[in-house]
Amino acid sequence: MRHSGRRTILRTMLAAGGAGLAAGCASPPPRRFAAVDRLVDRAIAAGQTPGAVVVVAHRGMVVHHRAYGQRALVPQAEPLDEATLFDMASLTKPVVTSVAVMQFFEAGAFRLDDPVCRYLPDFAHAGKAAITIRHLLTHYSGLPPDLDLSTPWQGKPEAVRRVMDTRPDHPAGERFVYSDINFITLGLLVEHLSHQSLAQYAHTNILSPLGMDHSRFLPPTSWYPTIAPTQFDEHGVMLRGIVHDPTARRMGGVAGHAGLFSNAADMTIYAQALLDRRAGRPSAFPLKPETLLLMTTPQQPLGKDDLRGLGWDIRTHYSSPRGDIFPVGSFGHTGFTGTSLWMDQDSDSFVLILTNRVHPSGGHSIVRLRHDVATEAARALQAP
Repeated sequence: MRHSGRRTILRTMLAAGGAGLAAGCASPPPRRFAAVDRLVDRAIAAGQTPGAVVVVAHRGMVVHHRAYGQRALVPQAEPLDEATLFDMASLTKPVVTSVAVMQFFEAGAFRLDDPVCRYLPDFAHAGKAAITIRHLLTHYSGLPPDLDLSTPWQGKPEAVRRVMDTRPDHPAGERFVYSDINFITLGLLVEHLSHQSLAQYAHTNILSPLGMDHSRFLPPTSWYPTIAPTQFDEHGVMLRGIVHDPTARRMGGVAGHAGLFSNAADMTIYAQALLDRRAGRPSAFPLKPETLLLMTTPQQPLGKDDLRGLGWDIRTHYSSPRGDIFPVGSFGHTGFTGTSLWMDQDSDSFVLILTNRVHPSGGHSIVRLRHDVATEAARALQAP
């Protein structure tokens, strides 16, 4: 199947419900994914999240998809549908920023073990001269988790200054510490190499080529009614279409670690295109199979047990969306707002979960829900 045809089928399935399945192949046996539905329904009833969209795909076909619950609870209830857009939070890291970085890697703009300061000279300040691009991509840089938000600084120039002045907590390569500063820096690297904003670069070189027409940084106000709100900001304003992450928000809504908005149809296209390209099948994904192999297999320093690809999680304490059945070697990522994507190249499957679990006032953990949904989805895929 040509990649454009597959993309059309995946989008049609999500738009048309069960009828859309006929565009590709027969639908799965009735109620095969009943356990998934029960888990999500119970989580909503327990107040863990207002609603969710779940998509399960296998061998190039969407085999289960459903919207559950509410898009918003305040100021009034709104039903959730599969067209709802979500603040993707840290899924921005692998979906956009890592891909952009690796496009420049493919073009020969740098080597993975080059020091970051070779391209961003001010990054050498405060003991960061030994940090490499690989360290940033795998979260082995030794940098702290985030910029200091205890004072009311504002603006991208101030964020850049603070990144350059940040002092590592640990020597580069010593330990895995998940850090937004790593991907803020990688976003700055993309902007330095492309002479464009990260948002412009992502639209032209990643989102548009994939046909992700409902994915972008800084969504226009006309999109706001279809965006799931997150929570009240520090001024009591409900965030809707404005990035939830406070650092990205202070930076103007565009950053390497957060800021992307997307929906189930676009993320389904993205995930299947990635799996197709990695397997060497026709695909619009804008990287080579061998580059995706680097991104989705362990690339952390030798001898370290926390397994990270170049942007994707493989086996760390963040790997709950793998569940109990998908093997180590599958890969994925989460977002703080309640988003996650986990992919298994061996079975050609993925599980996408989109929620706004922080709505309306901070929300609850869905770590267990992610784990259990992945487990039951994988079990259903194995069923005869």
